[in-house]
Amino acid sequence: MSSYLLKIVCFICIVVSIASKPLIKPELSYIDQFKEIAINEMRRTGIPASIKLAQGLTESMAGRSELAIQANNHFGIKCKSNWDGETYHYKDDDLDEAGQLIHSCFRKYTAAEESFIDHSIFLTGRSRYRALFSFHKSDYISWARGLQNCGYATDPLYANKLIETIEKYKLYVFDQEDNADNQERIEITNSKINVPERPAVIIVSQESSSKGLKSNSKKKSQLRRKLSKAKM
Repeated sequence: MSSYLLKIVCFICIVVSIASKPLIKPELSYIDQFKEIAINEMRRTGIPASIKLAQGLTESMAGRSELAIQANNHFGIKCKSNWDGETYHYKDDDLDEAGQLIHSCFRKYTAAEESFIDHSIFLTGRSRYRALFSFHKSDYISWARGLQNCGYATDPLYANKLIETIEKYKLYVFDQEDNADNQERIEITNSKINVPERPAVIIVSQESSSKGLKSNSKKKSQLRRKLSKAKM
């Protein structure tokens, strides 16, 4: 009998021990997983790391959406006429002539990192987003509003959601070169991101990134090359 009671006590102790361990929030795990590629893409293209992370968090539900799980698509980018890669179809916001919801075609990737790189190609390769690159990479508010004004999403509150996400998780720290160079200064714990005080937003004009625009015919080869470089 004493042996039986001892087993019960041990079992209870194990359960209590497991339950007492703090769980890392999915959003913080997502940030920790993709902050490096977001920073690398910011340096390469000028797209703020905070914006890329906020869009990824919002569009993919921190990597838990059907599109993120089944297609590694973290930014809700649809196929478009120039996409010749793999595809994934599910009902989103496209309607037929009768107003019925129909399946939409979305881009499918072999890895989530490809989605992050293609997001950069998507923004830099379309003239409708060219105005965004006149904003400084630390001016996430203008970037968020600009994305909405350019029609990236149909949600009228899209810009506000991005700004709230950036400020809630202090993603703006990744836009600062000092923090980008010293990521170990930014501690991601089970409950929050510990970072230096928020710097003042700098709003200055930058030279348009039109020089970096890529032709559609070269996108797939560039995507593979950039992905390989990003993983180094």
